[in-house]
Amino acid sequence: MARLAYLGPPGTFTEEAALRYQPSAELLPSPTEGAVAAAVEAGKADEGVLAIENSIEGPVTRTVDALVHDTHLSIKAEIVLAIEHCLIAAPGTRLDSITAVYAHTQALGQCRKFIEQRLPNARQVAALSNAAAVEEVLLVPGAAAIAGARAADLYGAQVLERGIGDSPRNKTRFVVLAGADSAPTGRDKTSIAFTVAHDQPGTLIDVLHEFSDRAINLTKVESRPSRDELGIYIFLVDLEGHRSDPAVAEALAAAQAKAFFFRVLGSYPRSDDARDP
Repeated sequence: MARLAYLGPPGTFTEEAALRYQPSAELLPSPTEGAVAAAVEAGKADEGVLAIENSIEGPVTRTVDALVHDTHLSIKAEIVLAIEHCLIAAPGTRLDSITAVYAHTQALGQCRKFIEQRLPNARQVAALSNAAAVEEVLLVPGAAAIAGARAADLYGAQVLERGIGDSPRNKTRFVVLAGADSAPTGRDKTSIAFTVAHDQPGTLIDVLHEFSDRAINLTKVESRPSRDELGIYIFLVDLEGHRSDPAVAEALAAAQAKAFFFRVLGSYPRSDDARDP
């Protein structure tokens, strides 16, 4: 049986993504995004599942940084889930008694309007995960958590409000990390990370032209601090196609020749749910 690490404890959306990916796997909850990657690298898990991008809040920076800076693992697959956030508290708690809201920072951001309008005076407390937040608030009078309804069922909590996210079309993209990426399927994506000279004009566009000149569609371009020096960034790009496709392989080689740092983070099948309403 495959061992699958995920951001725990049980009841997180990441656990739901892991179950969607491999329903029969042995699930191994980990307390942080970095711990998930470390479990796979150490051989304690065969693969790991982490959220990497949300349609409201954008990149999950802890996952991105772990993938770029802290591990040599590859992206093997992606899973996209529709997200419904709920306000959850100990049984008997009233909405007007809540003085603190606990959640992962991503969930706090995704429910900003609800918190500002319905709980404007409540403290916002960051938790390692939304399910962990539910566990915490059961011990804190006047506290509520943001999580999925399944977490309330698992921990004997009460759902006070459903659908509290800023958008009813909220989705999160999860990635599966493993020692190697996937073989080509004909419907693939490739993720890369690179840096270019920051003190010369046109260095970024020169790299991107290697893809546009070959009619390769870029589906995402973003940047993260390099951690080396202020003003130096690592660019993260998702593109259509597998790294072994001739045009993609040619573009990757040409882009690498123009970059200071260059890494293919993985090629993997595109999720069918990525653009569904």
